[in-house]
Amino acid sequence: MAGHSKWANIKRQKARVDAVKGKVFTKISREIIVAARSGIPDPAGNFQLRTAIEKAKAAGIPNENIERAIAKGAGKFGADGNSLEAIRYEGYGAGGVAVIVEALTDNRNRTAADLRVAFSKNGGNLGETGCVSWMFTQKGVVTVCGPVDEDKLLEVCLEAGADSYELIEGNEEDDPLDAEVFTDVTNLEGCSQVLKAAGFKVKGAEFRWISNNYVEVNEADQSRLLLRLMDALDDLDDVQNVTANFDMADDLVFAPVG
Repeated sequence: MAGHSKWANIKRQKARVDAVKGKVFTKISREIIVAARSGIPDPAGNFQLRTAIEKAKAAGIPNENIERAIAKGAGKFGADGNSLEAIRYEGYGAGGVAVIVEALTDNRNRTAADLRVAFSKNGGNLGETGCVSWMFTQKGVVTVCGPVDEDKLLEVCLEAGADSYELIEGNEEDDPLDAEVFTDVTNLEGCSQVLKAAGFKVKGAEFRWISNNYVEVNEADQSRLLLRLMDALDDLDDVQNVTANFDMADDLVFAPVG
């Protein structure tokens, strides 16, 4: 839809005007801890850990913080990382918009209570696991820095077994177009490696929930409730990722949400 942005694009646009928060460090550090705990604590042999470390470096997290998080995950630096568990929560925002929240928590009762408050205060409600995830498909997504030679990208995507790609705006106004390459979750590491070997600059690889259909939001009141909900969820320390299935015009995205 011309002039509209899916939630992934909205998050990128909002990031341009949002101040960098210290809790970004906390969220990525938790990813590193869990990745180091779930596999070997060596990025060379642990793709999940390697991608978390790359994300940490891109966010400017100091090397000593990264090493400390790896040590925690490996059980060599305190035990506070051992109790973290990954949980998916699902619910509805204003107007029946579907919302998936991915969290890393050491206290699922606290996290559920915090999420319930965030939803209820912003016109939504927290539901049962599975109530909205059927509307989404989980994909592996590899983000490639621009400028992108689209003919070459198409050729390499076919070689890498990717499903599709999409050109996206860079992080800054004057950035060249980046690209997101979508593939099956089991092929994320292989796809990333093929793109790197072909000379593309890969700046991220992640699993992402992709909506099968989108709710178009045109009303200011609904948009304010949804954006307040997204902000409230992102502000929770336990929340790692938030996905929603709405499209919204840019003038509503950047309207005051207070």
